[in-house]
Amino acid sequence: QAQLVESGGGSVQPGESLTLSCAGSGGLHLDGYAVGWFRQAPGKEREGVSCLSSIDSVTYTANSVKGRFNMSRGNDKNIVYLQMNRLKSEDTAVYYCATTDRRVPTKWEPQYDSWGQGTQVDVSS
Repeated sequence: QAQLVESGGGSVQPGESLTLSCAGSGGLHLDGYAVGWFRQAPGKEREGVSCLSSIDSVTYTANSVKGRFNMSRGNDKNIVYLQMNRLKSEDTAVYYCATTDRRVPTKWEPQYDSWGQGTQVDVSS
């Protein structure tokens, strides 16, 4: 079964870093797909964090994470990373990745076809 698998979540203190990974499996290979990272904090709606086009251009970054988070794609093209630096308590959320075949991905969720199950990130002292 084709699916997206997120990993790398965990519990960290404010100011620390984490790198999340999003990989395709079961016949789904991320090469050629645009990928978006989203997050949902407790009691809040899911929001877009960052988006990467199929040619590895970052097309969207939320203001709340600009200068701290960065998306990139691995050399084998099947893993997309979200490097999160200088984490804050407000970054605590379940983080999801999703794929779209749109050329220029945005934070608009209906354009995304496949979603991962999410990985939890907790930032607290």
